[in-house]
Amino acid sequence: MYFSVDVEADGPIPGPYSMLSFGAVAAGTMAGSFTPAGPRPATFYRELRPISDEFVPAALAVSGLDRDVLAREGTDPAVAMREFSRWVAETAGDARPVFVAYPASFDWMFVYWYLIRFTGASVFGHSGCLDVKTAYAIRAGVPFGRAHKRAMPRHLLSTRPHTHHALDDAAEQADLFANLMTWDGS
Repeated sequence: MYFSVDVEADGPIPGPYSMLSFGAVAAGTMAGSFTPAGPRPATFYRELRPISDEFVPAALAVSGLDRDVLAREGTDPAVAMREFSRWVAETAGDARPVFVAYPASFDWMFVYWYLIRFTGASVFGHSGCLDVKTAYAIRAGVPFGRAHKRAMPRHLLSTRPHTHHALDDAAEQADLFANLMTWDGS
């Protein structure tokens, strides 16, 4: 089962900087062919307490989240990551969970680091990650440098806006991923 995940963070790497929120949407399953999750997929969202005092103002501004509010009201990262792991496992059932994002490198880095740091394990394993940008480049037969949303056929893109709210953006990515996985390439 594929899970579209999006992260909002206050800096470029986990550890010195914090993952402030993350959202996940069940995007679909693969059993011979891809089946999209449908109109009401399972979702997960948490806003987290920052883990350090360091942040990059421009990175923080992207999400619109308030670090002071999160420091008081955000979910403890250990609790959030345990809840997330449990949710992924229960939602996937017997299927192998696979993390998908666009691009995956940023979001995977934060989620994997937080899972290992706060739970000791990743429900996705150490390599259960698929990059939607790379998948598009391969399916479309275009160089990686031209595999960006502005160059994609419009019918692959989600009709949802990109809001920089982690759950909204995870749903947008889930649509893109499902459209890509069911695309005949024409």
